[in-house]
Amino acid sequence: MDADHRSGCPINLTLEMLGDRWSLIVIRDVMFGDRRHFRELLTQSEEGIASNILAARLKRLVAAGLLTKEPDPSHSQKAVYSLTGPAIELVPLIAQMGAWGRRHTPVSEELSIRAQLLEEGGPKLWAGFMDELRHIHLGAPKPRRSVLAELQAAYERVVAENAAKRKRGR
Repeated sequence: MDADHRSGCPINLTLEMLGDRWSLIVIRDVMFGDRRHFRELLTQSEEGIASNILAARLKRLVAAGLLTKEPDPSHSQKAVYSLTGPAIELVPLIAQMGAWGRRHTPVSEELSIRAQLLEEGGPKLWAGFMDELRHIHLGAPKPRRSVLAELQAAYERVVAENAAKRKRGR
């Protein structure tokens, strides 16, 4: 066993890498929100992460090999964060976490629609999503189907439906 880890158990090692309060949220935001810059991750997260915490998590995720950080060609003082292959392979785990959360926690309809679609789509949808993420983040060939576009359209539909319901309820 490595002295830097509590044990060699794969669950323990995964939790040591991802089990803090923010790491999976940062990965989620890069994965589902296509938030690739520090400022986007800071200002567009529903959970309101503090800038010092975000900086520490990004540094840790890069060191762990789950994100890469490259200079942004459009702006000399910005960096672009990308998912790595191992981070993309978290899609099934994140889909299962979303499914569990939908069953056992008080989720909002708007923020749980993507989890619902991932659960209903199962491994076939997850594979398509991972192919698309490999295209976006790793330069793999572009798949025909855009799972991200489908998930975003469903989210926008639910947001619009809920806004219309609120408007009618006034």
